[in-house]
Amino acid sequence: MTAIDLPAAGALKSAAVPRVVRGYSNPYLAGIGLGLVLLAAFVLVGRGLGASGAFASAAATVSTVIAPDATHNNAYFARYLGVDGKPTVDWLVIELTGVIIGGLVSASLAGRLHATIERGPRITDRARLVFAFAGGAIMGVGAMLARGCTSGQALTGGALLSVGSWLFMIAAFAAAYAVAPFLKRAWL
Repeated sequence: MTAIDLPAAGALKSAAVPRVVRGYSNPYLAGIGLGLVLLAAFVLVGRGLGASGAFASAAATVSTVIAPDATHNNAYFARYLGVDGKPTVDWLVIELTGVIIGGLVSASLAGRLHATIERGPRITDRARLVFAFAGGAIMGVGAMLARGCTSGQALTGGALLSVGSWLFMIAAFAAAYAVAPFLKRAWL
């Protein structure tokens, strides 16, 4: 067996149907494609790419259903409401929906669409999910403090040569490199 034929640790195993897994895309071509998508976003909608705005827009929609008065009086959520006071469908919600659908289609075409929890041999499924949730929550709080998510900061802010975006990305990579040695043991 080659390394590509081995099931990932913690993968749901199915002996009945062998998976055919294709290689990853060329990173240089993918980067050029991403740059062209970013350029198209600037040209077509006048904004760059990002994801945190989509979550805020969705949260404003849910909040309007649960507590409409509180939502209208909240300066943060009110900006996601239309002039009629109803939630609007922000283009970032459509972008994020496209990212999810595109990811599913891409994974399916590459033979990588399967239910699994990727983890190392020294960590349980539950601990992996707790770490993933905690990391996502920390990144979400960081996105709010940085006034944009990692993709928005790196792609949009980086492309616009925003000093704050470049400082955010340097800090994000530095933090990742600082924490990696402590978590490395769980993956080996």
